[in-house]
Amino acid sequence: MIKHLIKIVWNRKRANFLIALEIFFSFLVLFAVMVQAVYYTDNYRKPLGFSYENVWNVWIDMKQASDDYHSPEQVEMVRQLYLALREFEEIEAAAGAHTQLFTFGGSFGAFRLSGRDVGFRRNEVTDDYGKVTGLTLARGRWFGKEDDGANWQPLVINQRLAHEIFGDEDPVGKRIPDVGDATERRVIGVVTDFRHGGEFADVENVVFQRKNLNDPQERPPRNLLVKLRPGTTRAFEEKLAARLQAVAKSWSFEIKPVVELRDEAFQRRLIPIIVVGVIAAFLMIMVALGLTGVLWLNVTQRTKEIGLRRAKGATARRIYQQILGELFVITSFGLLIGVLVVIQFPLLDVIGWISAKVYAWSIILSVAVIYLLTTICGLYPSRLATKVHPAEALHYE
Repeated sequence: MIKHLIKIVWNRKRANFLIALEIFFSFLVLFAVMVQAVYYTDNYRKPLGFSYENVWNVWIDMKQASDDYHSPEQVEMVRQLYLALREFEEIEAAAGAHTQLFTFGGSFGAFRLSGRDVGFRRNEVTDDYGKVTGLTLARGRWFGKEDDGANWQPLVINQRLAHEIFGDEDPVGKRIPDVGDATERRVIGVVTDFRHGGEFADVENVVFQRKNLNDPQERPPRNLLVKLRPGTTRAFEEKLAARLQAVAKSWSFEIKPVVELRDEAFQRRLIPIIVVGVIAAFLMIMVALGLTGVLWLNVTQRTKEIGLRRAKGATARRIYQQILGELFVITSFGLLIGVLVVIQFPLLDVIGWISAKVYAWSIILSVAVIYLLTTICGLYPSRLATKVHPAEALHYE
């Protein structure tokens, strides 16, 4: 049966080639949308690595020309702000951080290990950061007073980076080798994978460096995070802003619940996907209408052929199966070329950030949608073919 269908399709190769070409390009567009949808869906299912409920972020505008510039006076001012936060009964814990949660930007670096660069996201945080954000320690400990005066830099890293550097060995207490400078760095703790950019962000390498507000040589944090007691309302924001402004009169502050930062990150991630998805949906509708029209015309032009088959005893069901079978063969040809094209991308490392699992599911879902689309488009023209009466073939001109 399949061999017979392939022969029929080949005999009408010129007309069928255009249909296959349309299916091919439709598959490429759908795959581009599907790979992003599957990627973000897969990320959303993974643990976030921290909690943001009842956490507010205070961004500090120090009115300076550059973020790299800092003075002992600025460090002391931030320390006074930190102490002021501890005066409020509404605040359970407070911490400083250089980078906000749920942001695309931040500070990045790389370790040079055995001739290869291991990239990571870096955040400089104070000792209570883990308490405020609810980080989960997998091994070792978080920063504390015991790190004061150490002649080496303590680091807390996430599990992904620990495995990439040390493999299955316990990284706690080990030195990060070959970092390219004289500073000695040791791992004191490992946290579960921490997705700084939010639920839609992929798991990445993360390094936390300790920021000591009692050291005037330290760069002051640009953000203060506060963990509020349950039941604290937004009315507390005015009270908090007034206290901070009283400490640093020449600075300004932006106070936001971290849940709002999360919502903003959601919008930045989803809006491009929604726009591309809407465009792809309209394209699929146009393809469906065009495909239905082409198949309808195809059936009309084959009235003589179909009528003769009916006259020779072919049932309506067999005609129905033939038309849909031909469409299945044409679709398979277009999809085969499309799949052969998209599987080249990982081999060429064009989209290396996509995992093999996400890539495979994107291909499978795209193929399934195209088959479903073409089947739906072929139902009505196939039904028209079953209505052709044998007598019509005899009167066909």
